[in-house]
Amino acid sequence: MKKFMLIDDDEIFVFLTKKTILKVSADVAVQVFADGQQAISHLQDIAGNSELLPDVIFLDLNMPVMDGWEFLDEYQKLDGFPLDGVPLYIVSSSISPYEMDRSAGIPVVTEFIIKPLVKEKFLEILENL
Repeated sequence: MKKFMLIDDDEIFVFLTKKTILKVSADVAVQVFADGQQAISHLQDIAGNSELLPDVIFLDLNMPVMDGWEFLDEYQKLDGFPLDGVPLYIVSSSISPYEMDRSAGIPVVTEFIIKPLVKEKFLEILENL
């Protein structure tokens, strides 16, 4: 079973994304975190257990408590598991060239995807795992 971590505070996007993921593959579990701090805390808790790591992380940039940029800063400091082995996709409604360029300069970011996520993109991501 593939594990997706979805870090986003938009309930409608989360609902539609989970529905789309499950249409593409029933063999997927989706964990949702409403802000970056919840997600970082979870990753710190499971850092020693590679079986609990997500196979893919989807990260929104604009969230309360800890936004996506702050999450990325903390994520890169985490110890105890292979960061390079977990593809991380920024999923944002922003079409700002600045944000796209900024994300391209962060080594742990696999790709910047503009919302909404479509079924074909999930298929592509699953095929690359």
